[in-house]
Amino acid sequence: MDLLTPMLERRSIRRFKPEPLREGDLERILAAARRAPTDASAQLYSILRVTDPKLRRELAHLAGDQEHVAEAAEFFVPLADVHRLERLLAHRGQAMARWPRTGLHFALVDATLAGAHLAVAAEALGYGICWIGGLLNRPAEVARLLGLPRGVVPVSGLVVGVPDEKPPLRPRLPEALVLHENRYRAYTPADLDAAYEAMAPASRRGDWLFVLERYFARGGTMEQRDPAYGFLAARQGFAADWPPEAAEALFVRGHDAGDLGEAIEQLLAGGWRGVLFGRGPFGESTVWLEKETAAERGEGKTPGEALGRAVEAALPAEE
Repeated sequence: MDLLTPMLERRSIRRFKPEPLREGDLERILAAARRAPTDASAQLYSILRVTDPKLRRELAHLAGDQEHVAEAAEFFVPLADVHRLERLLAHRGQAMARWPRTGLHFALVDATLAGAHLAVAAEALGYGICWIGGLLNRPAEVARLLGLPRGVVPVSGLVVGVPDEKPPLRPRLPEALVLHENRYRAYTPADLDAAYEAMAPASRRGDWLFVLERYFARGGTMEQRDPAYGFLAARQGFAADWPPEAAEALFVRGHDAGDLGEAIEQLLAGGWRGVLFGRGPFGESTVWLEKETAAERGEGKTPGEALGRAVEAALPAEE
């Protein structure tokens, strides 16, 4: 099987024929996904196959009304997943250590590699694929719809089906701009001009800046997505300083803080004039929330846990 040709000629497909995958091909591409590299044999990923038409339509809407999510033969959601590892350790009497940042990193890598293997295998069999980053527009809602337990977050969506179009190849940066040797090379103005020139066809206006502005400049899509993703990561257990219970405590009170700093910022903006951290007599973390006429105290193993408990005491859940 020639894998290099479909890799060099790959393009995102958004129009699909109303046909299922050929018999046996689903099993082949899933087998390819399971052979992806993984660190320390942990396989910190899962792949969720969505077959419910109603659920597919809901996910298509959350992803920005991308019809191909609902219409392609298959839709998968690669998941960064440390939940299964925690269950495996507990099954043999071992407790999971706390390593949320590293866990998220390696789980994202494992899930991306597995999804990429699935995609390459599908393209090698003649199918079209499209990654769906829009699934992270509202990631907490996606997590709820998919019933994701703590320790699991969606990485992206991936549609697979029989292509009904052959769009032109999209431009890519020249090798000289993405390949470094031995040391990271500083970019010159000429390098950056070359990047814009090579990527000009990526925009209908002939200027790549319009695409970069839309997604990555101030006020762009990524900035808008970031708070929602930060909150999801915290609620699913991947924030080092902000326990899931504390994130949930603020969320039900109208805040979606993704870390301890965001929580403090939102409390101060909401009328609390001070957030005082300290240590209790037994080494526990303590927090005082202060207003002009009120103060609430919380305790916990960490500052984030203590703040979450102070919030629960200070704010009615219906606010």
